[in-house]
Amino acid sequence: MGSFSGHVLPGTLFLAVGLWRVWSAASRFAADPPAFRVRAWSPLPKGPRLLELYVVAGGAFLDMCLELGGGVLAGRGGGGGGVDPASLIYLEHGGMLLMFFLFGALALLSQKTRYLPLTDGELCLVAAAAFTSELLLFSYHSGTHMGLEGYYHHLLVVLVGLCILATVLGALLPASFPADLAAGVLIALQGLWFYQTALSLYGPMLPAGCARDAAERSRVECRSRAAEERAEQLANLQLFGAVFLAFVYALGCYAVAAARHGHPDLAAMHDEHVAALECRGGGGGARAQEECAI
Repeated sequence: MGSFSGHVLPGTLFLAVGLWRVWSAASRFAADPPAFRVRAWSPLPKGPRLLELYVVAGGAFLDMCLELGGGVLAGRGGGGGGVDPASLIYLEHGGMLLMFFLFGALALLSQKTRYLPLTDGELCLVAAAAFTSELLLFSYHSGTHMGLEGYYHHLLVVLVGLCILATVLGALLPASFPADLAAGVLIALQGLWFYQTALSLYGPMLPAGCARDAAERSRVECRSRAAEERAEQLANLQLFGAVFLAFVYALGCYAVAAARHGHPDLAAMHDEHVAALECRGGGGGARAQEECAI
């Protein structure tokens, strides 16, 4: 993953799945709030129903093969016996991607056969295990990330940790719309952050005062501590921007889904919420006060 394309490919997969998960959660909740249930994956209403699982399993398998292929090439370049340390990074990435492939494969096996029936709660735990492997990889990397590169990976670890929390909550609270929505938003944020990392560390958005190492192009060095601090502050602003975009997208999905489906329970829930606020504030007129007293 220590390259522009190495971040863009997983970023595209995370972003596509996350955006779809957000829309699916909002649409399912708006269509029937009382019947809403958390899904470990979201089927398409028309066409290839299992498309998300094919994207997860196929994309993870393709990326895993690319990483393992890079590890083989790096190992050959070292010469001598034993395992070349340069190839261990690729093997670590391959192990993480294997977990996401297993999630997609197990979900497909559960849907297409009767030999391994898994509930959405159980699949949520499998997904949480895959995210945990991702968190461990980027927290304890064999080629320890330092400086600005390490800071971008630190922010990614925060997003992954929150994703684990949302996924586990989805398994524990199977009727929780916020947990399902949060999981989709955080998956999409991971995709956006992979893109931002690629652009900032390996692309045209490299911060001023920092440069890629001439000997090792995957390493970024800043000429002073002040330049590194400015670059880290810029990374914080970029993360805030990504969170804002994800918030606007989730809000837009919910607004469109509510307008499209218009389930009466949505209006009833809104009216109850407004009435409760009026009761707490003491407003709403005499009739509203009588209803609050009842």
